[in-house]
Amino acid sequence: MGHLKHRDLSATRERLRDQVAHALRAALISGELRPGEVYSAPVLAEDFGISATPVREAMLDLAREGLVEPVRNKGFRVTEVNERDLDQYTEIRALIEIPMVGRITRSATREDLEALRPVAEEIVRAARDHDLIGYLEADRQFHLTLLALSGNDRLVETVGDLRKRSRLYGLTALDERGELIPSAEEHLELLDLMLAGDAKGAEKCMARHLGHVRSLWAKSETAAKSGRVRARSGQTAAH
Repeated sequence: MGHLKHRDLSATRERLRDQVAHALRAALISGELRPGEVYSAPVLAEDFGISATPVREAMLDLAREGLVEPVRNKGFRVTEVNERDLDQYTEIRALIEIPMVGRITRSATREDLEALRPVAEEIVRAARDHDLIGYLEADRQFHLTLLALSGNDRLVETVGDLRKRSRLYGLTALDERGELIPSAEEHLELLDLMLAGDAKGAEKCMARHLGHVRSLWAKSETAAKSGRVRARSGQTAAH
């Protein structure tokens, strides 16, 4: 008990599995569930106040995404993302998203682009309000909705999968230092460049944004590893 913050998961049976998976992804991103740790479906189910079956099914969904891995007779271990993984995810996203932003700038209507402004503003608001889950949800919505303007559904699915695999750990420390706000504001800058028809400028902004995100990953991973080292040191001292 006590692994996760309380979340209201009242839903129809068909949707419960998806809601649990969504809540678990949020817990992974926020750092409530820590990389390298093993979590039991029945124990997590107690936190949610539901039966273990939908939690186990949701964990299997996350395992297929590479976010966790089954541990026989114990539960699921949260996979650790190394620097090489993060570099490769960033490279693939850059190959897709940078030129696609230029293409969309040239083809999208002003109405389609303006429809993204409330989402971009929500990203900034969430960063300033220290709402990590809201920040990540709005960020995901902005990027995937923008890419959807290309009309290529498979491309959107690919980037969506990369985003799941390159989730951020321990965002709390970055949030406390105010380091999420500059990244959040880049979404408004990107949108303004696209609305101005500046395709090259938009591509440069997206390249800078992805580099900024990659640096946040590195800092977050370093903070998470440092926290784990301190925790192990504390356990050793206690013994």
